[in-house]
Amino acid sequence: MSNHGAKRPSGAPAAQNLEYRAAHLRDRIAAGPLGELGVRLEVRGEAVLLTGTVPSAHCRDEICRTVQDELAGHPVHCDIVVTETSSPDHAEELT
Repeated sequence: MSNHGAKRPSGAPAAQNLEYRAAHLRDRIAAGPLGELGVRLEVRGEAVLLTGTVPSAHCRDEICRTVQDELAGHPVHCDIVVTETSSPDHAEELT
């Protein structure tokens, strides 16, 4: 029996391709120069959501730019939080 006439759900190959590309991108973000393990990349339909925390705005911007470049044509929502550990610019007043 042949499956030549079987229909796939609309967009199924594209969704699988996006999942595949996203999985490799997750590995690249974790193992790359930024080495960010605190970033999650989730595929939601045809869009991608980035969440997590990073140490600097530069790191966040670099990750968002990398994902947008690699997954061009798909909406990328970057909800990464920056937790900069800079020293305070004034003394804390205790009462």
